[in-house]
Amino acid sequence: MIRDKRPYYIKQAWYRLQDFYVRRYLAPQLSGLGPHPYIIKPWYIELFGSPISIGSHVTLLGCPDKRTRLTVWSEKKEIDGIRIGDHVLISPGVRISAANSIRIADSCMLASHAYITDSDWHGIYDRSLPPATLSKVVLEENVWIGDSAIVCKGVTIGKNTIIGAGAVVTCDIPANAVAAGNPARVLRELDPDREIITRKDRYGDTEKMTAVLETAEKDCLEGNTFLGWIRSLIAPSRE
Repeated sequence: MIRDKRPYYIKQAWYRLQDFYVRRYLAPQLSGLGPHPYIIKPWYIELFGSPISIGSHVTLLGCPDKRTRLTVWSEKKEIDGIRIGDHVLISPGVRISAANSIRIADSCMLASHAYITDSDWHGIYDRSLPPATLSKVVLEENVWIGDSAIVCKGVTIGKNTIIGAGAVVTCDIPANAVAAGNPARVLRELDPDREIITRKDRYGDTEKMTAVLETAEKDCLEGNTFLGWIRSLIAPSRE
């Protein structure tokens, strides 16, 4: 990884710019956004439709070649839409598309290019209209969805379960399991005697974590100068 040459105050200004963008452009499109969001490159996060609500301490990552998209597409007004809990991690390239109800509980983690949908979006025989039957998707607490996995309509994934990379989940998966494949099947159960530490457990103390991260960042960027940062942009060296 190339060393960050920015001075600490430049890095903080970058964070403030992102926070401004979130407040000015993303938050007004949401039906709710909890405190302490950590949203990186929010201009690469696309929101369509409503309602979309996001809890506290969410980590939401955007990337120019992996835009993150949260979409609610329905003519009905009384729907859940997309509900995302606290301490959830959403990686670049994730797509969540709801026609009715997608609920993602606290501490879930979605890896890059994961796709979650609660609809087929077209009828089987009448493909000019959406399906008449509404479905939903539920990810219970601390579910981990692997890279490029697909979670289809009508699915509930139980607490702590891991879905392997590239899996296609077409039916319910129980709690405390590891599932993979197309269609996804349970490969093994988690050890009931092992403690599972969630993102909420790790990052729940906001003041403590903020202090730790600020100290680490100051140490990492110590000695960086504005001119040195500009020089690294214009003429980067092997250092």
